[in-house]
Amino acid sequence: MGIDAADVEGLRRAVSELERQVAAVRHLAVGLSTATELGELVREALNTSLVLAQSEAGSILLYDPIKKKLVFEYVVGEKADELTGTELEPDQGLAGAAFQGGETIVSADVGAERAHFRELGEKVGYVTRNMVTVPLMSPDAEPLGVMQVLNKRETEFDEYDVRLIEIIAAQIAVAITTVRLQQEARLATVVRFIGNISHDVKNMMTPPMTGAQALEMVATDCFRKFDECAGCQETAGDHVAELTGAMERLREVYPDVVRMILDGCGVVQERVAQIAAAVKGRVSKPQFEPTDVVVMAQRVGAMLDPQAKRKGVTLSIEAVDQPLPASVDPKQMYNAIYNLILNAIDACGDGDTVTLICRGETRGAFPDGNCLIVECRDTGPGIPDHVKEKLFTDEAVSTKPMGTGLGTRIVKDVVDSHSGVIEVQSEVGVGTAICCRMPLTR
Repeated sequence: MGIDAADVEGLRRAVSELERQVAAVRHLAVGLSTATELGELVREALNTSLVLAQSEAGSILLYDPIKKKLVFEYVVGEKADELTGTELEPDQGLAGAAFQGGETIVSADVGAERAHFRELGEKVGYVTRNMVTVPLMSPDAEPLGVMQVLNKRETEFDEYDVRLIEIIAAQIAVAITTVRLQQEARLATVVRFIGNISHDVKNMMTPPMTGAQALEMVATDCFRKFDECAGCQETAGDHVAELTGAMERLREVYPDVVRMILDGCGVVQERVAQIAAAVKGRVSKPQFEPTDVVVMAQRVGAMLDPQAKRKGVTLSIEAVDQPLPASVDPKQMYNAIYNLILNAIDACGDGDTVTLICRGETRGAFPDGNCLIVECRDTGPGIPDHVKEKLFTDEAVSTKPMGTGLGTRIVKDVVDSHSGVIEVQSEVGVGTAICCRMPLTR
């Protein structure tokens, strides 16, 4: 019995497609074995899919468990800039259907699909003709997101295209899982390290607190004895007058000094307690209560003013409304204001100014109204563009020696927990203004 020519051609096609698949898997496996960052690897995998499947565009949507959204994390093609960062509901469109169903969806005519989310294409001005949507699953069958390959040129997606896209999607899912596990391992190391630091810092803060309390008791007793001795003098000579003046100066200064030490130690201990709780997996939610933000800002300003003076920086706290009661978490707001001012002071030099402005807008609705505005302005060197674009992200960098870039991220986290918004205006050589808007009442 002879072999039909069509069968031979079919076998040749099958072998050719198999060779393509093997080559693609081998190529991606090399990248996967050394992957520590996802960006380049995923984009390369998407490009490989588009080339082999002869398609115009592709995207990776990953599920964000905090936002509970599918997010366009990686996009290759004509509308990449417009689509990147776009969020979908986890059950929205063909992406949502594949994500929840866990099965590949092949759409020969996307326009005829009931699940297709047409508004997105209309928004960015892109027409999708055909598409393959593949769920991304971790090795333990956890849904990570979906991969989509769009608009095959000239023909429709066939079984070989679908199989190839599924293989590449599986490789991407493994890469995502691998990198996340590496990040978790690094985080575990950091957490253990922080746990040790928190223990040491907490212990180290005890001596200055004890010393400040002892100073207060000794100074109070000293004043009492001095007053008794001064009252016994028959004549108040020049020496007594000079001594009295010096003692009055001490009376004036020492309460503020002692209070500054105690406040600083108390804040550090509170933060260390939060670190210790976080190490054990307990992160407290914001506790909103009426708080006079102006008084808080003045308290922070008094603590940081000596540091500003040492650098030749003029620090001022301006209150448009006083008192300014707002519903905030006092500890978080203190940390935000502290980091805003400290970052500005660190960035500035001799002759510069740092101004913190607190004001409230009671009229209207948030964010234009019903808002607490805390704005920090400085006349420092400004923020370079490459630093500014990562300012409030996990990849934040610092331009200061030994800096971590965490200060601005702490501020952003506080603003987010207060359902607020944050804006940055900065010009190199002119200065920077960071404005935080949060609901005034809740």
